[in-house]
Amino acid sequence: MEGLSHFQRHNDPQFKNTGDRMKETPYAWVVVWATFVCLALIFGVSYSFAAFFEPFAAEFSAQRAEVSWIFGLSGFVYFVLGAGGGMLADRFGPRVVCSAGMALIALGLLATSWATSLLAVYLSYGLLVGLGIALVYTPSIASVQPWFTTRRGLAGGIASSGVGAGTLLVPVLVAMAIGPMPWREAMRALALGVLVLGLLAAALLRRAPATNGPGMSAGAGGLASGLTLRETLCTPTFRWLYLATVLASPVMFIPFAHVSASARDLGLTEALAVGLVGLIGVGSLVGRFAIGLVADRLGRAQTLVLMQLSMGASYLLWGAASGHALLALFALWFGLSYGSIVSLLPALCMDYFGGKSVASVVGTLYSGAALGNLLGPVLAGAVFDFSGHYLGVMAVCLVLSLCATWASRQMKASGQTRY
Repeated sequence: MEGLSHFQRHNDPQFKNTGDRMKETPYAWVVVWATFVCLALIFGVSYSFAAFFEPFAAEFSAQRAEVSWIFGLSGFVYFVLGAGGGMLADRFGPRVVCSAGMALIALGLLATSWATSLLAVYLSYGLLVGLGIALVYTPSIASVQPWFTTRRGLAGGIASSGVGAGTLLVPVLVAMAIGPMPWREAMRALALGVLVLGLLAAALLRRAPATNGPGMSAGAGGLASGLTLRETLCTPTFRWLYLATVLASPVMFIPFAHVSASARDLGLTEALAVGLVGLIGVGSLVGRFAIGLVADRLGRAQTLVLMQLSMGASYLLWGAASGHALLALFALWFGLSYGSIVSLLPALCMDYFGGKSVASVVGTLYSGAALGNLLGPVLAGAVFDFSGHYLGVMAVCLVLSLCATWASRQMKASGQTRY
């Protein structure tokens, strides 16, 4: 059995669609909602950067490009190291790895609250928080798909909607807290919340029964159903999907760092400016819930193509905005598109490559977003510092989105789902 090629495993009935024989258990939905909470916490922390943007700039007398490095560095770390987090989860299970990640995030936030220089913030918020998110993001989201067979889109949509919920609630709550208390105290309160709620949610994560324990997984003879990471990397389907992720990543992350600053430039109040990030979260919530049902019927690959195009089109509203109304509409539209794309990726990995190394595959795919997350917000800030506006940034993002749409179409045409 061990000598079978991955081609033989794909086409032998005893290996194909092994997951169809695994009954979905009630605990599967506990894992879904535990993942929801984990993602709400880690991305609530990440996107609460919008609330800390002005306090950081004022405290350390920094320009926008310099402050943007904090958000960019954190995202770069968790996307680059996401594959490592996935490999650790494949080896030790999601509960242990995610618990360690939550502890690191809380430690990073606490260290940031004591920072006396921008360099210290780069190290604590950028590196330490980023490392913690890497240990939670991929292991938690990848733990959902192996529990399900026929409702992967719905389950993945509900779980990943935690990103939208966190984006909606946490930045707004942090912004409200910064008013009556110093930003350092608000960050310490955030650290405590992550530590308590995060460890509780991580404790509920489990491997699916078919993959419970080292080396044990679905399929005849103990073999997992699916490709190894090395086999996955050799497929044209993965390469096109990876390229689409690379191209779309700057488009995805620039608004989180700069839409609030753009709103302040138009004279909006701090509450309305930070509230735009919350509206992105609202759109993301809708997208993640709705798109799972749509994609299970229309097809996840085709839905990805449409959402890539939709995300780029939303930038036309940002470019045309002169007040809160159009900015709010942009935030909702962008959030719906962005949230849909992110919720589709783990399910697509399971569809095309199976569950054998799903956490490692998802983590490797997410590494494609690292450079865009790092450089996108920073370069957008540099363009603003030079030109005084974001129009050039918006034009580039529209072009990148069109290219990501094309790459997604190529991915769809390159192969068929097998699992």
